[in-house]
Amino acid sequence: MKYKRSLMTILLLMIIVSGAGLLLVDSQLYREPMRTIESFVIRHADKLPLEAIGGVLFDNNCATCHDNPDMLAPTREALAGFSKETLLMAMEFGKMQPMAAHLSKQERGLIAMHLVGKAENAYGWVESAQCQQSTAEGTMVYAGNWGLGNHNRRFVSDEISSITRENVGRLELAWSFAFPRVTDVRSQPVIVGDTLYIGDKAGKFYALDRRTGCVRAHTKVLTGVRSAITLAKLNDGRQLLIFADSLATVFALDPVSLNIVWQASARVYDTSVVTGSISFHNDRLYVPVSSYEVAAAGSEAYSCCKSHGVVLALDANDGDQLWQWHATEEATYRGKNVDGVDKYGPAGAVVWTTGAIDEKRNRLYFGTGENLSHPATDTSDAIVALDMDSGELVWKFQATLGDVWNASCLSNGPNCPENAGGDFDFGASVIIADLPGGGQALLAGQKSGEVFALDPDPQGIEGELLWRSRVSQGTSNGGIHWGMGVSGQRLIIPVADPERDRAGYEPKPGLYALDITDGKLLWQQRVERGCEFEAANKPLVGLEQRRSGKKRDLDDRYRCSFYYGQSAAVTVTDQLAFSAGLDGKIRAFDLENGQILWHSETAISYTASNGISGHGGSIDVAGQMLAGDWLYVLSGYSMFGQLPGNMLLAYKIMAEPGLHSTPGT
Repeated sequence: MKYKRSLMTILLLMIIVSGAGLLLVDSQLYREPMRTIESFVIRHADKLPLEAIGGVLFDNNCATCHDNPDMLAPTREALAGFSKETLLMAMEFGKMQPMAAHLSKQERGLIAMHLVGKAENAYGWVESAQCQQSTAEGTMVYAGNWGLGNHNRRFVSDEISSITRENVGRLELAWSFAFPRVTDVRSQPVIVGDTLYIGDKAGKFYALDRRTGCVRAHTKVLTGVRSAITLAKLNDGRQLLIFADSLATVFALDPVSLNIVWQASARVYDTSVVTGSISFHNDRLYVPVSSYEVAAAGSEAYSCCKSHGVVLALDANDGDQLWQWHATEEATYRGKNVDGVDKYGPAGAVVWTTGAIDEKRNRLYFGTGENLSHPATDTSDAIVALDMDSGELVWKFQATLGDVWNASCLSNGPNCPENAGGDFDFGASVIIADLPGGGQALLAGQKSGEVFALDPDPQGIEGELLWRSRVSQGTSNGGIHWGMGVSGQRLIIPVADPERDRAGYEPKPGLYALDITDGKLLWQQRVERGCEFEAANKPLVGLEQRRSGKKRDLDDRYRCSFYYGQSAAVTVTDQLAFSAGLDGKIRAFDLENGQILWHSETAISYTASNGISGHGGSIDVAGQMLAGDWLYVLSGYSMFGQLPGNMLLAYKIMAEPGLHSTPGT
């Protein structure tokens, strides 16, 4: 506690002394001084010796192990080779979580900042990679948000993409971009005209020429860019690039200068994190708030659980908060667990889907996750409809009752709830689909492996089911993860199912097509590993793998990945579905019958076009982007024992196949 008080004292003194002049000109601080103090520190971090504070925190909390060679822990110098995001993930989700549990989120961020420093030497390539002509051209919005439209259909029209079933076989790698100091790429970009906007987990934000990969402009934020980028076109004609970082701070950047226009904290709890992406409509932003307390509960000493899912509405002009919706009531004391540690509830029902905007009904639709502790609530594993003006609940539909689960259940730990559920979140974004005979349906995919079609206009507060269809049995990291797509009457569904030793369980990874009117299966295309995998190398389940320290040679993992299902969001056109695997394979499927028309292996090493070495890996989270005769793919995702990587890959339809050499080795 004394270190925490000292930290706050030092911060306040630095703000008063170093930033007094800036305080006087920041009008927002006059309006809401307590709310904006953190935003001020983040905005002016370069004027404050925050890294020095992180050094003090490291000395007091971490140096005993990391500065002692006998402990065999990574040295301070070795840790400096990682990004801030990677270090934060280790302290919040990974092996260091038990040791860092007593630190606040801000203190962990300062430690990461101290270790990484400014890292100028990692970005010496930027100058030579800059575009000779920096003026951006064109205003066509090829990809403006996560769902490729407010209805989350992830559909790309013929006006946006010229890739068809006839020419998709001529896609070849034209350029590549490697992000230094990261092992995961998850932030889906925005593409406007000939500019591609993208952020990385090292806190760097780039405007790239989408045809060559050269750097038009670049900037940095305090920590890693976590959400997809959202293009917001304000009613006064301005445009902003919106995203959330790993500290649950929402940023608005000017797309020309990349200057920060405003920033606002979306953190409701110390464990709050923005995993989904931010929806925009009529000068308002809708921010889904999740929590990594699901992982923290895996620590035996952790008092579980107090956080829950939240949706925030912000004014897109300045980031002011308009309303909050809470998935449960505040947690209260519920006795002690089997180890005598205090327990709390209800908790959970986090929101890590990207909301769908229903302009006609003035509603926001999204899904929730499981409860983390008892008592179970009727808002977990549910689809929720809110009034966009007030944030009030219009209706809800609960797909799975009594699903109470946290990471402690992976090791039968003391925080595992009695009668634990299956961890069957809704992660895939709700889709607003037009039915052939008129009317609409809401389509939602769950980690349970089921798809639900709901009536957007139920009679009461409980949602009404039109149909439900199961495509797999699902698991805690299987079933339907990030995003389905709708093309015409077809719903296209990626399934991530990993192999598990579970009675009666048959994994069914691959791509599926259902009829949106009745949920009947139109076709399925399973994917296979395609290599020999030794059972002894099988990773542990989920977060336990990250904490275990169990390692397999990285080259061997790239040679044959344990995971190979389809977890990332799909992207669909009139003729094709692009879906990628956890083994790094990107495929184009024919929508008529599911036939694979083209594929590329991305989990390889590259001499990237920006002049540095890189490597592809698992493709997860973000879907593929299409623009004209181009396809853009993010490759690399190391969580849960998957394949690390740091690549943005740009494929182009070539005049004749085989004439363009791939810049990989």
